[in-house]
Amino acid sequence: MKSKIYTLFLGMAMIACNNPSESTDKKEDTNQSEELSTKPSTPEIVGQEVEYSVDGVKMKGYLAYDQNATEKRPGVLVVHEWWGHNEHTRNSARKLAEAGYVAMAVDMYGDGKNTEHPEDAKKFSGEVMQNFDAAKARFNTAKQLLESNQKTDPSKTAAIGYCFGGGVVLNMARQGSDLDAAVSIHGNLTPVEKAVPGSVKARILVLNGADDPFSPKEQREAFNSEMDAAGADYEIVNYVGAKHAFTNPKATQIGEEYNLPLEYNEEVAEKSWEKTLEFLDNTFKK
Repeated sequence: MKSKIYTLFLGMAMIACNNPSESTDKKEDTNQSEELSTKPSTPEIVGQEVEYSVDGVKMKGYLAYDQNATEKRPGVLVVHEWWGHNEHTRNSARKLAEAGYVAMAVDMYGDGKNTEHPEDAKKFSGEVMQNFDAAKARFNTAKQLLESNQKTDPSKTAAIGYCFGGGVVLNMARQGSDLDAAVSIHGNLTPVEKAVPGSVKARILVLNGADDPFSPKEQREAFNSEMDAAGADYEIVNYVGAKHAFTNPKATQIGEEYNLPLEYNEEVAEKSWEKTLEFLDNTFKK
């Protein structure tokens, strides 16, 4: 069991980088033809709709990958916020494809439905989570589709989730889903069923806003205790000053409209994405 818990204060220090003088230290490559012959092909990211069904319910996912990739790549599932399968989710899939993964934005609600009204979001997410066996079936069907894609290495699979999706991903990991990594970003930490010793196969990364009222200190401490008891390999990063939904560019607008404690934080969004990519990279290199 390994655990790491960090509280990060952003914007407190300036680090000098990319000094133009550093470029003078680079050696000139005299074998230009060799360099050109070994240079990898330019990525060409393709995004496509993926329709499938689970227990008679039509689902609309989204697959993103590099069309020019010549080798199979790890697959990453992306599970949406409680707003549903929206552009924020698809954008994350495209960014993962740019980073060298085959990514599938999952549809957990059916028919690709989404909303910006909290009452609808509460209804949609509640319908899924009140029967977690059905939620598992939707997650696992998407996982099988991703792993069966000819561009994907089926032995290397991870999942990331935002808000509602973070809770789904963590609950799948708790129940022993065959994932290499599970990343929750401003996600729900409350378990459907608590993890038990040996049940968690995935490495876990939790990225929270330290000022997120939906993820209070007590909930985070309970999660730590649960993961410790289960012997999980997990890491938690709490970003000081960040509230709920800090990665969603529409969060502040929606929060103001419906009086919800939501706030987009560009700096934390970038830092959390960098941390996610670093975590995935380290996981698949093991």
